[in-house]
Amino acid sequence: MKITKDTNIAELTEKYPEIGEVLVNDYGWHCVGCFGAEMESIADGAAVHGMGKAETEKMIKTLNVLVEDIEANKIKWYIE
Repeated sequence: MKITKDTNIAELTEKYPEIGEVLVNDYGWHCVGCFGAEMESIADGAAVHGMGKAETEKMIKTLNVLVEDIEANKIKWYIE
């Protein structure tokens, strides 16, 4: 899965719970489990949390690296 600014937060965290942990712990997105996340994209969440374009793009890049690692089972330990 390639994460973009248009990726739905709820779909992302459902498929990759590890990403939800990162959003909460590293970015302060404590709302990843709320009903609003079901309707919001990464760009929407970033805007609500006061993130600028550069910060959002950096986060998306980081999340994509994590997804690659998760899919390769390199960081399976992250939430165990």
